[in-house]
Order: sequence, then C-alpha cells, then structure tokens
Amino acid sequence: MPGPLAPTLVANLFLPLQEELLGVLRGLPAGAWDLPTKSRRWRVREIAAHILDGQLRRISSQRDGHAPPPPAAPIRGHDDLVRFLNDLNAGFVETSRRLSPRVLIELLEWAGPRLEETARATDPYGAAIFPVAWAGEARSAAWFDLARDLTEHWHHQQQIRLAAGIPLLGDARYAVPVMDTFARALPFAYRDVSESDGASVEIAIAPQVDRVYLLRREGRRWLLEEGPAAAAAGAQAPKARISLDLESAWLIFTGGVPRDEARRRATASGIPALCDPFFGVVAIMK
Repeated sequence: MPGPLAPTLVANLFLPLQEELLGVLRGLPAGAWDLPTKSRRWRVREIAAHILDGQLRRISSQRDGHAPPPPAAPIRGHDDLVRFLNDLNAGFVETSRRLSPRVLIELLEWAGPRLEETARATDPYGAAIFPVAWAGEARSAAWFDLARDLTEHWHHQQQIRLAAGIPLLGDARYAVPVMDTFARALPFAYRDVSESDGASVEIAIAPQVDRVYLLRREGRRWLLEEGPAAAAAGAQAPKARISLDLESAWLIFTGGVPRDEARRRATASGIPALCDPFFGVVAIMK
C-alpha cells in the first residue's frame, strides 16, 4: 500500500560518502583531473572544488552563522536566483584553479568531519536556512535541506566516477535517500498537469534501490507517496507508469541527459501527457 514519503534523515551519511569521494580522488592519475564531466561546464578538478565549496559554505553559514555575500542585484525570481548561485559557484571554482589536486584533497579531508558534525548538530525538524527551491518551496525543513545537500555530493561524485571510468557508487545506503530526495521534485514538476481526483502516475527505479513512487492527484495538487499503487478492489490503476534504472534516474533528475535520451532510457506506458513531465523534472538549481 502506498503511503506518505517519510522525512529523509541523512546526517550520518556525509562523512562516509566523503570517504568514498576521497578514495576516488586519491587514486586519480594526474591527467584524470582534467577530464570533462557530465556537468559540461566543469572538469573533474572543478567538480571536486565545487563539492568543497558547498561544504565550506554550509560549515560557515550553519555552524558559524556567517552570512554569504549578498547578490549584486535584487533576486526577483527563479532565473535571478539561479544566476546568483551560478556566479557564486563560478567564483570559487575560478579561484580553485590555483590549487593543486593534493591541496584540494587535503581541504576535503579537513571539511568532511566538520560537515558531519554540523549536520548532526542540526535539528532536522527546524527551519532550513535556505529553502529547497527546485521543489517549489519558499520554506523548508532542515532535514530536506540537508538531504538536498547529500544529493549534491553524491551526484557530483558520480560525475567524477563516470568521467574517470570508475565504477559508479550504487550502494543503497546512499542511493535510496538520494532518490527519495530527488523524487520530492515530482509534485512541482507536475504542478501544471490537470487530472481527475485519484489519478496517479507510478515511477519505479530498480535495480540497486528498488524504489516505487506514486504521484496521486488530490484536489488541485499532486501528492508524493511511497510504494506501488494499491491493488485493493476499487482502487484506480495508475494512468501512467515509468520504470528506469538508477543511473538513468539520477542523470534525468540532475539534467545530465536531454529529453530524447531520457525517454530512451526509460520504459513508459499509459497517457503520454502524464509521462512527459517526468523527462523534464529538475532536482538541482538550473
């Protein structure tokens, strides 16, 4: 039976995930640091620097109460926010080009334990400093913001692994909370899709995570639930079903593949208009 997706608590995962990253970076040959990645804009070394930047920013703002520099121009909407964040990210990445791979690794070694301490000290049910805008939220719980941060560290590590020809990280310990967090972008992605009460879309991600999400229409909104559609007598069958593997799922959620490739990577059935929004879902700031 489907039910509400429970809060995704990840404070204990930052440090082990960081160790996975450090294991990859320590083993990279010198030339691999300049390999292009799915990020398109950045090479491996720049992805590593971006991960470090996000960690230092969270430690500074959340642990130390340090306010980031204000935007040069007012933020009046989504596009302004994305532009501000892109400029902020680009500034650190540009500076990081002065740093050697060894220094980047040493800084990540320093940041990992402090990031986990910061996450563990956070009240997961308190208010987040920054809302999760890609889910359409103006205010978010702290657990959601932390889970969003974990997805950043995880999918950027996947980009590095993919670029360097290193096996992807498929450990369900990380992949399940990452997919659960990404899935929270679905109601916002479907916000302009109208349907009758009780209509649903089922999205299955397997193997490695074996997660099934159900988007169900209630009134004028879509609700996200966990688990396959109910098989009870009288229950509505989903009007659309989408199934795909873990790699395809994270690439779609992070804008790593164009729509036509996203469709080829998935198996979709049912009403096309209820499948299409999935292939444009975005669970990053883009």
